[in-house]
Amino acid sequence: MMKYEVIIWWSEEDQAFLAEVPELPGCMADGGSHAEVLASISEVTQLWLETAKRENRPIPPPKGRLQYA
Repeated sequence: MMKYEVIIWWSEEDQAFLAEVPELPGCMADGGSHAEVLASISEVTQLWLETAKRENRPIPPPKGRLQYA
């Protein structure tokens, strides 16, 4: 279960839904539907966290709902 905020939007330029986890730098994904992009960002977030652990990089704690968007 992800505890990080996920922002999803439609990109006309890419003709796809894009998603990002603002608390995890560079953690982004795309997909053809809301369900597809949500599945993708879940996988990418998991990989981001696994890589950070393996490389002994700091992992920011989830802040929950952001005050801006």
